[in-house]
Amino acid sequence: MSEQQVRGSHRLRPRSEGARHGRSGRRPGLWLVVGLVVIALAAAGVVGVRWWQDHANPAAIVGQRSTTFPAIDTSTLDQTQAKVVAVTAREFRSPGSGGKYAEGASEPWCADFVSWVMRESGVPLANPNSGSWRIPGVYTLQEYYASTGRFAPIGSYQPRTGDVLMYGDTSPFGQHTNIVLTSGAGVVTTIGGNEFGQVSVHTFALAEVPGIVGFGRL
Repeated sequence: MSEQQVRGSHRLRPRSEGARHGRSGRRPGLWLVVGLVVIALAAAGVVGVRWWQDHANPAAIVGQRSTTFPAIDTSTLDQTQAKVVAVTAREFRSPGSGGKYAEGASEPWCADFVSWVMRESGVPLANPNSGSWRIPGVYTLQEYYASTGRFAPIGSYQPRTGDVLMYGDTSPFGQHTNIVLTSGAGVVTTIGGNEFGQVSVHTFALAEVPGIVGFGRL
């Protein structure tokens, strides 16, 4: 797949306003279609639809979305991990637009955000195609980590603060990437860019999210 194809493949698309707010009584045929789609997804084993619409927190992409940055004891982290926490905390509290992280490019920017954070943390990535610190495609991001011996498939590794989580096309939100802030007992808290167009923090159980590919180790 070309880099241009990759760039366009991992945009997170929120549901329509009507779907999120549960309008009813106007288009009965719509609910029949929705019901058939849900049945089809369930039959295929894709049960992640509920993550798009959490009744307690409708803006959550997966699990629970936080409106505050998590309290992290950096005394237990190494210097690089602590720097990643500091950089992501700053960006969460005062985020930029996608162009800030993508060198002005107008494109899906989740991998750009990861690349930008790593550069700011003193551990820049290296695009295997261009050599640049910025890797705009999730497939290329995985290729980079694999080429450096730092890619760990899901289920083979316990993630740590600063690791990069990568999702494939079959995840509930498509191809995506974000950064692990905390991890324990199979539950992670992540921060990612381009999550409904924002820099967002989510907490969820890894086992409950299909389509996770693996981790890029810090």
